[in-house]
Amino acid sequence: MKEIKLRLAAAALNQTPLDWEGNLQNIKEAITEAIANKIDLLLLPELCITGYGCEDMFLSPWLAEAAFEKLLQLKDWCENITVAVGLPVMLGQEVFNTACIIKNREIAGFTAKQFLANDGVHYETRWFRPWPADVVQEFEMLGKRYRIGDLIYEEQGVKYAFEICEDAWRPNRPAERHLPKGVQLILNPSASHFALSKTDVRYRLVVDASKKYRCAYLYANLLGNEAGRMIYDGEVLIAQHGKLIRRNELLSFKNIDMEWAEVSFSDTSELTDTIEYLPPIDENKELIAALSLALFDYMRKSRSRGFVLSLSGGADSSLCAVAVAEMVRRGVQELGLQLFAQKAQLFSAADMAALAALPAAEVPQALVSRLLTCAYQGSVNSSDDTLTSARELALSIGAKFYNWTIDEEVRGYIAKIETALERPLTWEQDDLTLQNIQARVRAPGIWMLANINNALLLATSNRSEAAVGYATMDGDTAGSISPVAGIDKAFIRQFLLWAEKELGYTGLRYVNSLQPTAELRPSQQKQTDEKDLMPYEVLNQIERLAFYERRSPQQVYLTLLEQQVATAEELKGWITKFYSLWSRNQWKRERYAASFHLDDYNLDPRSWLRFPILSGGFGEELRKLNV
Repeated sequence: MKEIKLRLAAAALNQTPLDWEGNLQNIKEAITEAIANKIDLLLLPELCITGYGCEDMFLSPWLAEAAFEKLLQLKDWCENITVAVGLPVMLGQEVFNTACIIKNREIAGFTAKQFLANDGVHYETRWFRPWPADVVQEFEMLGKRYRIGDLIYEEQGVKYAFEICEDAWRPNRPAERHLPKGVQLILNPSASHFALSKTDVRYRLVVDASKKYRCAYLYANLLGNEAGRMIYDGEVLIAQHGKLIRRNELLSFKNIDMEWAEVSFSDTSELTDTIEYLPPIDENKELIAALSLALFDYMRKSRSRGFVLSLSGGADSSLCAVAVAEMVRRGVQELGLQLFAQKAQLFSAADMAALAALPAAEVPQALVSRLLTCAYQGSVNSSDDTLTSARELALSIGAKFYNWTIDEEVRGYIAKIETALERPLTWEQDDLTLQNIQARVRAPGIWMLANINNALLLATSNRSEAAVGYATMDGDTAGSISPVAGIDKAFIRQFLLWAEKELGYTGLRYVNSLQPTAELRPSQQKQTDEKDLMPYEVLNQIERLAFYERRSPQQVYLTLLEQQVATAEELKGWITKFYSLWSRNQWKRERYAASFHLDDYNLDPRSWLRFPILSGGFGEELRKLNV
């Protein structure tokens, strides 16, 4: 064939479910930018008109009708350009996840997703129906007829077709059928959630497909914290014949992140405009980029005025504080002060004038002081070490810091119960009760600060604690959002060491020298988390084997015994404790504050892992293990 050159663009968009005005504004700006760059074809992410995370609202007929009305509105912006935009289409009682092609202000057709994601955090089969391969139909909407199905389109003589997100992850993917039909370009609009190192897999998926199917491949992902739990990295990829042509910086604070390239289609043309991609990704860098963007989007989309944190001086709350500081640093670095403040929607003209007058180096701390309020809530069982850790970290990042004690409140509750029971409460008889009351009385005061500031209260439970219920409900679990609940304790501890050294958070040197402890028992008992539970590394291994690899207690035991993790008796004890605590504490996991999905799995029953609140508690399995 003779050489044909097309300017191809893909744009990541930071959308919000059911935010018609905001979503369409982002789409319009992306189209406007593409037209200014004389783009021939622009790809936008999956379901970007409605937002991907509408959940059961997709089952409401009015939603698809409203989305179609918005489609007719935005098609008039597509003058002398072809645009692919995602929306749900309802045919009869069935909803389909589609990508619509608009060519020079006319709708050319709808391609419907063929493979629905239904594992891990995905529940697409609850809302959508898969479209059968090689089937094309027509439907009528508002007096006009449109084609829908497994379509092949053409742009200036170049044939192109779709794989919509999950379509590309299956062995019998649509590209297998497109190749013999002469398709030279594949478009992939996606809502592919963030997980550590997932971009490496996605990169190979796209680049390898461009080689195997002898085509150009255009990929656009959603961007940011769209609906509360899932984070999208906004990845944009352009590849051809096994070579990467364009790739953007992930996890941007921008609303629209576009990449484009002029791509040649012919039998003889050679690629010269390529780039190198060097995996693997540094997971510490990935984590803080995802966490800081997720917090920023959650704050502004919930219309909250910053964050409040009970800063204990321990690892989990310290990571929450650093994440807010990084949110400010990264956001201002990428957007500039004016645009960052504009997106946050928190600052008056006087505030902005005062911030603009500061030396640039002082701006991040000044912003943190307005966005993060911390309180250390000590007791007679707290140590000077944790107070120093909390105070010095807060001061080093610029957060507001309060310090008060809870002993009076604790004594008041203990006295009430002692009077009612007509006996004293003792550590020998009432250990758990006396620990929990300290955690619970910390909740009202910190909630008061959150209410006064109209701010989000950050809960600080991590994934390791969630697995075994090592948390006090309505105490340290209190919060609006639990940003680190998807991260295990071992990862958090090594991350904080990295952040102190690589990100320059010198205030972390105090927490990095401490052994994790709840500080709820008298100090002479030398309480530590691992003494109460087991080594965190072992806990995390058991958890992953049990619920990611889905092994039985006996299989977990044999695996760890073979790896020589510990003696047989130690392993039996730890595994018995883990499964017993896991099954006993599902009710806690059901009540934890919403958390971000950050790893390849999580323990949140509302997004990844469901388990009955009441169960046999692995009784038979654990008896067999301990025979």
